[in-house]
Amino acid sequence: MSTPMGLKYAKTDEWVKLEGDVATIGISDYAQEQLSDVVYVELAVEPGDTVSKGDAIATVESVKAAADVNFPADGEIIEINEAVTENPETLNSDPYDKGWLLKMKLSDPAQLDDLMDADAYDAYNESREG
Repeated sequence: MSTPMGLKYAKTDEWVKLEGDVATIGISDYAQEQLSDVVYVELAVEPGDTVSKGDAIATVESVKAAADVNFPADGEIIEINEAVTENPETLNSDPYDKGWLLKMKLSDPAQLDDLMDADAYDAYNESREG
């Protein structure tokens, strides 16, 4: 399981890569491992939509379970990755590169200050393992 440095992580297992005021969002390697084989991805937003922190933006279904993907900040959707809806297994094989879900322009990047860095996220995951 990998947890790249330089990204931010939510307790709900989303990762965020911030470049200026644009955030790229996906699900973590930990999340895809917990779900196992992803078979379906439904994106609930489109470019131009505005979303609020905590909104469900996607549903990821696997052979084991279904999970909502939540937005970690307020902003406007600027791009979605339609390739993951056509090839949902990309979330398993490449969650941090080709498996990104969407990009958004943040209205308040400071909302990401509550998210964890890689070391804190790894420690959080170890605590969940029990």
